[in-house]
Amino acid sequence: MIHTGFPETGPSLGEVGEAGVIQAIVTAAPSTINGDDAAVLTPSTPNSRVVASTDMLVDGRHFSADYTTPYLVGRKAVVQNYADIEAMGARPLAALLAISAPPETPVAVVEELARGLGSMTQEWASELVGGDVTSGERLVISVTAIGSLGGNLDALRLNRARPGQRVVAHGHLGYSAAGLALLESGVRIPASLEPLVQAHQVPEITPGRGVVARSAGATAMTDNSDGLIRDLSTMARMSGVGIDLSSVAIKPDRLLEDAGLLLGIDPWEWVLTGGEDHALIGTCDGSAPVGFRSIGTVSRQQGVRIDGKEPAYTGGWESFA
Repeated sequence: MIHTGFPETGPSLGEVGEAGVIQAIVTAAPSTINGDDAAVLTPSTPNSRVVASTDMLVDGRHFSADYTTPYLVGRKAVVQNYADIEAMGARPLAALLAISAPPETPVAVVEELARGLGSMTQEWASELVGGDVTSGERLVISVTAIGSLGGNLDALRLNRARPGQRVVAHGHLGYSAAGLALLESGVRIPASLEPLVQAHQVPEITPGRGVVARSAGATAMTDNSDGLIRDLSTMARMSGVGIDLSSVAIKPDRLLEDAGLLLGIDPWEWVLTGGEDHALIGTCDGSAPVGFRSIGTVSRQQGVRIDGKEPAYTGGWESFA
């Protein structure tokens, strides 16, 4: 079942004040190391390096109460930030949350948001360990993810793809974009296509896949946040290589084809430009790491191609469009 809508009743943020808002968050997402001036984290592995990333979700830009709930927004915020940590081959350890919201916002919105963040951080064996709250004209959620890169292997950087390597992927391609298109269309969404909507509300990647890939010899990795062609073009440019994708390996599956028929949209557009799936895309020598599948090869001819040809769609997310 698809869930949407934000709470509109109950005490507001302005009525309970900053202390009440913070108490609502720590109650919804409890942590034994949250509550001091800063959280002290214990490295999980010897010879470890700290990895950090941050991302924002803005009401009306990145999410809408018409298409999701605060709980699901919280879960999505963790996935999109932890995917960046995983893409470096690191393990997420903790998250920090900063919220700007109108004073009239019901406290229940923040409580549900924090509950979503707390539930998703737990799935990565991590915690929400602190943050900040303030008033603003619209709801803005900023999550900072902190991770640990253990051992002496290099991080999975964008500039380390090499000719002759295999291109591998973990996670769906095009599902989030298709789910958003279904929600925005206003059509009655068949139960069979609800997984696409759910993938837009909360993308799915398996915790630890980036660590597995790094251990298995992957050298470069990114997460599909801005669109497959756009993100791989960045990797190809920074590595000074080309990437040739296999159309068979990335072709739209039955769910995407059915959604495309329903909406009159070519599902290849979702696969190539959709983004927000946060699928992990990397390069490696030898076989694909456990949990990954092969989708192409790295070549010396710069640019990204599909079966040696230019992609039919090359757009993607643009932050200031």
